[in-house]
Amino acid sequence: MQTLIYGTYILIWPTITLAVLLLICSAVRKDIRAAKREKRDLV
Repeated sequence: MQTLIYGTYILIWPTITLAVLLLICSAVRKDIRAAKREKRDLV
């Protein structure tokens, strides 16, 4: 039973990390498009 819990824990963290990374990348992409549309710098 402990092996199943540890295995699930180890497999879940990369999934959560990937989801957060994709969320950040999509937000940055949205900000870049908005900045280009308004003809301003991103930073």
